Amino acid sequence: MKVTRMSDVHAKTTSEIRNQTSAISPRPRHIAIIMDGNGRWAQAQGRGRTFGHRTGGERIRPLVTECATLGIEVLTLYSFSTENWTRAQEEIDFLMSLYVEYLIGERDELNNNNIRFVQIGRREGLPEQVLDELDKTVALTQNNTGLTLALALNYGSRSEITDAVRDIAEQVKAGSLDPDAINEDTISNHLYTAGLPDPDLLIRTAGEMRLSNYLLWQISYAELYVTDVCWPEFDLPQLHQALQAFANRKRKFGTVVE
Repeated sequence: MKVTRMSDVHAKTTSEIRNQTSAISPRPRHIAIIMDGNGRWAQAQGRGRTFGHRTGGERIRPLVTECATLGIEVLTLYSFSTENWTRAQEEIDFLMSLYVEYLIGERDELNNNNIRFVQIGRREGLPEQVLDELDKTVALTQNNTGLTLALALNYGSRSEITDAVRDIAEQVKAGSLDPDAINEDTISNHLYTAGLPDPDLLIRTAGEMRLSNYLLWQISYAELYVTDVCWPEFDLPQLHQALQAFANRKRKFGTVVE
């Protein structure tokens, strides 16, 4: 996995970068994003952390719409990790209310752009209202055939792999699966992301150089792109710069490229 770290980049207009990007290939089938830096960005503005979360939430619609326009197949957003439950209850309650607001407010936009919505992560522990709105949004968009938007909510990669191993063990115990038949596909098909292609590009904002328990199995051969820009300031030109960096990579998958 190669890493590009971008700082002090010159911001071109979206149309300029889109025109450049339209001629560049390959493009990633699946983009995964760690949306980091909401709190520190808000604090730098002299505001509370919740202001950063709301501003960061406003970045999602244009990003999702742009990915759908560009023909990206899957966009996965790391929204709330299993570790985030240790945050202050006030912040957790605000985030949960923000998810409900987003799920209700974005359904028409998702359908208008032919976007299918799914959630990855554990359902246990999420408030009932969040689960209800998740289920409604999944059901209302399930027949859309464009971009798949995967919201990683109450997600942790170690928990995901643990759940997958438990499911596989239950099948072995029941006699429906031969242990000798277990391979990488078996594990992939038991992850929350079953049926989705693995990410080709992982973007992390706010300059942190770590994976934070995110899609650890799936990003084995993903290209990493780290920007110092905090999520509330990650705009469409920043997205296109990441796509250009991806297109310039030589992906070898462990082989030698002549």
